Amino acid sequence: MHVTRSSASFLLLLLLGVFTGQAFSSTIAVGGCQNLLNYATIQEAVNAAPAGSTIRVCPGTYREQVVINKNLTLEGYQYVLDDAVLIVPPTTGLVQNTTDVDTGNPIAAQLLVQNTAGPVSISGLTVDGTGNLVATCGLDLQGILFQNASGTVNHVAVRNQTPQPGYGGCQIGESIYVQTATGQTSAVTVEHSSVHNYNKNGITGNDTGTTLTVTGNYVQGAGVVPSGGAAQNGIELGFGATGTITANTVIDNIYGDPTIAASADILLYDTAENSGITVSSNTVGNSQLPIALYTLGDDGANLGDGVTVTSNKVFGTSTYDAIDVCTNGNTVRSNTILNSAESGVHLDASCGAYFGGATGNNNIATGNTIVESACAGILADTGTTGNTTSPNTYFTVPTTMAAVCNDPPPVHIQDAILAGHTRAKAAHKFSPAR
Repeated sequence: MHVTRSSASFLLLLLLGVFTGQAFSSTIAVGGCQNLLNYATIQEAVNAAPAGSTIRVCPGTYREQVVINKNLTLEGYQYVLDDAVLIVPPTTGLVQNTTDVDTGNPIAAQLLVQNTAGPVSISGLTVDGTGNLVATCGLDLQGILFQNASGTVNHVAVRNQTPQPGYGGCQIGESIYVQTATGQTSAVTVEHSSVHNYNKNGITGNDTGTTLTVTGNYVQGAGVVPSGGAAQNGIELGFGATGTITANTVIDNIYGDPTIAASADILLYDTAENSGITVSSNTVGNSQLPIALYTLGDDGANLGDGVTVTSNKVFGTSTYDAIDVCTNGNTVRSNTILNSAESGVHLDASCGAYFGGATGNNNIATGNTIVESACAGILADTGTTGNTTSPNTYFTVPTTMAAVCNDPPPVHIQDAILAGHTRAKAAHKFSPAR
């Protein structure tokens, strides 16, 4: 590993505590800005630190992949006027350091938190994927990955998790990812961070056992991704996960060919049933579909039900509805919705066919302010029942309520074809990270 600083940059680890015959926790500093014991890499410091320690990384560029498998705090440390701690791939590129708990596919994570007995806190760092040299669809690259582990990611920048030119169509490249094996748990909070220039997803929490809290982050997609590229999503909860998504700004997730796939700023895809998921006070837009609640159905008929979507500001959809509700029993209330390419809120019946049931039913969509939608304020598909759709406030919409809009052609495409995942599933519109 090569470590650089404007003067002399290196790692150091200070262990403070009284030895009692057992492992002891420490307050730790890392990186050449104090006259203390030196370590050549972050990984060496992690390996040497007792569980419960705090590792402070001094400003510099650290070319390595880091694995944390114990309870630690890893934080950037400001030295004089410099607080830029940059973790980038080794000069030889990223290599596999774990496998996907769901698919068994190889993953190259820049910062891997795995199977920890206690929480791991990460703050004040930049994780940059530039120079990863990934030139295959068979290796997923990820910035920060929690596997069967809990903790906090706070005030970090995660960026440039993109494969080499010519491989952008691979459904790989996630900035922050949380996943959980069967029978395990992960509880992770991602807050006050910057996430951008990802190939596939910005912030993702998948699997039963995962609880992901996403608060106060700025997540920006690539804008219009040409056909043949990856269908991006800004924030995703999926496949039995639960959590909350609050006060984030998420923009610029657009797939260029809506006949193939769709991108969402916030995508809830087969999330845990009636688990109290809340999507609130976010600002989303300039995207294909800002907020989507969706069930594929073959994971279970009621997955994704019971979500609350409230007090969000939604603007500028390029193709679909502002809020697409393709599950049941949800509450969509007090949102401000402007300039939708179809409807403000779509109570969507199209997902039920996958499990012999019905979607878009028994929802509450009230107290919303809807300005300038191309089709209708509220679109409740023919056949949907049990919905409460008033009162809402409308301005400059063709009609306040409708049962039919002229949708773009529907999408039915195998994830195994589009996304390259081993778990082949018929996908409708969306391409979640898996």
